[in-house]
Amino acid sequence: MLAFIIRRAAQALFVVLAMVVIVFFGTYVVGDPVWMMVPGDATQEQIEQVRREFGFDKPVYLQFLLFIGDVMQGEFGRSYVHGGSAIGLILDRMPATLELALVALILAIVIGLPLGIFAGLRPDHPDARTIMAGSILGFSLPTFWVGLMLIMFFSVMLGWLPATGRGPTTTVLGIETSLLTLKGWQHIALPALNLALLKISLVIRLARSGTREASLQDYVKFARAKGLSPRRIVGVHILKNIMIPIVTVLGLEFGSLVAFSVVTETIFAWPGMGKLLLESIQRLDRPLIVAYVMVVVLLFVTINLIVDILYSALDPRVRLAGKTNE
Repeated sequence: MLAFIIRRAAQALFVVLAMVVIVFFGTYVVGDPVWMMVPGDATQEQIEQVRREFGFDKPVYLQFLLFIGDVMQGEFGRSYVHGGSAIGLILDRMPATLELALVALILAIVIGLPLGIFAGLRPDHPDARTIMAGSILGFSLPTFWVGLMLIMFFSVMLGWLPATGRGPTTTVLGIETSLLTLKGWQHIALPALNLALLKISLVIRLARSGTREASLQDYVKFARAKGLSPRRIVGVHILKNIMIPIVTVLGLEFGSLVAFSVVTETIFAWPGMGKLLLESIQRLDRPLIVAYVMVVVLLFVTINLIVDILYSALDPRVRLAGKTNE
């Protein structure tokens, strides 16, 4: 078990180091950020002064070594636009993004799981076919279009929910959250639903296929033969077995909710990391772009590592398969 954890941790470290190299040189060739930091009428002397101040006059390899030195100290440089620490700015926006992703994940489970179980128990029922058709729409409809339609219907036409912003926040253990106030929930409802739409469809399909497969197993047939109620059969025998793959997939999908919340945060003016990333790309703010990408990479790698360790603890065949492949 220890050898398996060390092997997976080494692979995760290699992925992080590879992404450090890719991200740095990828952002280096995007453009020259100096022109975004000087006025249009700046003289050549002013331009050269900015280059020296931010180290752009040094060779690429030396800039990379300086960047690696900052990374080893937990820093990714200072924002060209905001002036503060890039990682500090990202971490300041992270609670809003994690809050949005967490609520979207809860919506995916609360809405998708019962619908998927129903569709799996009664696959030929008209309502089950409607649910599966709706899941196809969830996969197909573009996020930005759905967001605009939600704003048009619930905010403009009905006036029930606010269209933008995060609402009032309170600080708990040093972390700001808007989930402790009614206005906060009103502000997060639309962006969370928009972000969760794809995951709801995913949970519906996973729950449906898992339910249909579990319904044919001998332990379910035996439970029916014993005269157990349908509610107990579903809650005890079916639900426990289908939740293992669902929880595993959603654990990995949580990282994608964080990483791909850019569109949702932009549409609803949600003050998270995604909105900050889009502004950084528009202004060629390299340190912020690098800090965002590295935070997301670390999040994905950490979640994958945790899932691998949990799987190896639950199923020793995972460890044996890894040794066989090697």
